[in-house]
Amino acid sequence: MAQIELEPDESAIDTWTITYMPPSGGKYLGKLTVTNKRLIYDAKFDVSMAGFVEEALFYKFGSEGYVVIPKSRILKVDVKKSLLSKKVLVTLDNGQVHVFDYGALNVDPVAQAIQR
Repeated sequence: MAQIELEPDESAIDTWTITYMPPSGGKYLGKLTVTNKRLIYDAKFDVSMAGFVEEALFYKFGSEGYVVIPKSRILKVDVKKSLLSKKVLVTLDNGQVHVFDYGALNVDPVAQAIQR
């Protein structure tokens, strides 16, 4: 299985299995790895997914695709909580909002890692 390699001065903070909702809609279950520089989402995306997120954020390795969000592009991180849905909303410099939904679990560690 191909994986995105970390940059020389990059370190992983943590990884969560979480639902991702791109700005264009849809829901994907996969793994979110937050590093000191990027958010890397691996949901075994079909390459057709590339049309649903900004081209600069979609990386393709063989038949697998990843959404990679540089932390430098993040303008705002919001947390929205209800009884059965705890979400982190990540707003980028182009106005797109990417949503990570952790269900009923505590999403605060995810938000804190993104903000680091």
